[in-house]
Amino acid sequence: MPTPPIIIIKKKGGHGGHHGGAWKVAYADFVTAMMALFIVLWLLNTSQKIQEAVGGYFKDPLGTSRKVGTNQSGSGKNFQLTKQNMAQLKEQLQKSIRSINDLEKLRKNVEMTVTAEGLRIELLESEKGTFFASGRSTLNDSGKEMLILLAKDLGTVPNRISIEGHTDAKPYGKNRDYSNWELSADRANAARRVMQADGLRDDQVSQVRGFADQRLRNPKDPFDPSNRRISIIVQYLPVGNEAGEKPAETVGEASDAKPPTEGTQAEPAEKSEENKNEGKKDGKK
Repeated sequence: MPTPPIIIIKKKGGHGGHHGGAWKVAYADFVTAMMALFIVLWLLNTSQKIQEAVGGYFKDPLGTSRKVGTNQSGSGKNFQLTKQNMAQLKEQLQKSIRSINDLEKLRKNVEMTVTAEGLRIELLESEKGTFFASGRSTLNDSGKEMLILLAKDLGTVPNRISIEGHTDAKPYGKNRDYSNWELSADRANAARRVMQADGLRDDQVSQVRGFADQRLRNPKDPFDPSNRRISIIVQYLPVGNEAGEKPAETVGEASDAKPPTEGTQAEPAEKSEENKNEGKKDGKK
């Protein structure tokens, strides 16, 4: 009989060697690039405020940026101006003023100082009048433009604002019914109206004060035009005791005072001692 053919069956053993994960890295890069493309396309079709908000986040992801939200309901509400970071707002406001060519010439008439009360922004008058017409409470174009710029920036922070009006020591005419007191208060209110109409929230202004010539910027020269000024104070946010809680020392002092019931509790103790003594005497008898 013929010899049957020999059939050899070869089995392939599993998969080939490990191919590596390079393709995963390439795929992840592709997805990231597509996501970035979609974000850019979306931003191109959004408003300027949203673009500033997104840009502010990428510049400062920790949320300490001054402009990280479009309104107070956004993340910008978490930015609280304290003594440690109030200087940051000062620098930002100065940059905003420098960015507008029309206001560049007014830089020398705007001074910003971090004080114990907050950031004090002072708009100083010149001899001919810089922000107000001489002797009047009506803002000129430069004054309105400067206040609107400040209001738009300050409206993004949760801090309260107080506005002060000041004059020099020169008497205001011969009219006794209208003096430097009225002029300083009217100028402060004029500034408030402009700022609330273009940036500040309705509840953001806490005080409007007129000081006349009682707080001279240059006491050595009471008639110096720089004594005529508007002061805008960005107040620090209150820290602690926001719910009206009493300080610890006050509570401690109150706890030291003895309540009336302590006196009534001491009387039975004294009587018990007397009863013991009487008992001893009775025992001796």
